[in-house]
Amino acid sequence: MNRKEFLHLMGAGTLSMAMPLKNFARSLEHLDHADLRLPALFVGHGNPMNALEDNPDTRAWKKLGEGIRPRAVLCISAHWLTRGTFVTAMEKPKTIHDFYGFPRALHEFDYPAPGAPGLARELTQKVNYAQVREDHDWGLDHGTWSVLAQMYPLADIPVFQMSIDIQKPMQYHYELARDLSYLRSKGVLIVGSGNIVHNLRMAKFTPNPVPYDWALEFDATAKKLIESGDHQALINYKTLGKSAMLSIPTEDHYIPLIYLLGLGDKKDAVSFPVESMAFGSGSMRSVQLSGY
Repeated sequence: MNRKEFLHLMGAGTLSMAMPLKNFARSLEHLDHADLRLPALFVGHGNPMNALEDNPDTRAWKKLGEGIRPRAVLCISAHWLTRGTFVTAMEKPKTIHDFYGFPRALHEFDYPAPGAPGLARELTQKVNYAQVREDHDWGLDHGTWSVLAQMYPLADIPVFQMSIDIQKPMQYHYELARDLSYLRSKGVLIVGSGNIVHNLRMAKFTPNPVPYDWALEFDATAKKLIESGDHQALINYKTLGKSAMLSIPTEDHYIPLIYLLGLGDKKDAVSFPVESMAFGSGSMRSVQLSGY
């Protein structure tokens, strides 16, 4: 199926009758998007309960999904940390419930999106900056499905994940993202899922908590640096002062932002679909590169 055929089906309004969801997902994986460069996203995913809840943040995610219909989604989640870099390459990735203590409904939630093994295999062959190997064990963790459940609730778009090599420096992740950017011209929506400010030890579990000054300060600093295109300052975040160190006590949730920065170029406009703070110490800020 080429882009013209796809748009004809969408315009005719007969897609749901023309093919089952499984076949539609398969057709999306083979759709030619060569004349498009899709947006790319960083999403502050926060509490996994966002998968089930209706709030201003999740409504913003829904709106993002309504505006972007990709061939597949590649997610780089803060919750898949490895030694080495891997990409899921199974036909049917499992839903991973990598948390405890939440309501039964969340533990039983399933996001049965198909995988994208062909795209995963292609990625391992095309990326030159680092060795990326196929993985057949992981699946989709909550950093991925808690967001996609709101963006694409039918789970009808192929999804694959790439792991974060936690041993590597920030510059590695930025350069690897540059190698991944070709996927944007192949109809793949790349989503980094983490949080710019993520300090669970200092979280306030009270109604409507007032954010810490340092959390607001670093979130605003990050926004300003993203808007100005000063990626090196964000890569070298340890030079940004006490607010940065309090906001990033561990790097796992920050690294997905670095991937988003590496995916961009000068033609991308930057916007912030979500600008909120959760539990006083967790930025829900999302960042969108416009595509063209």
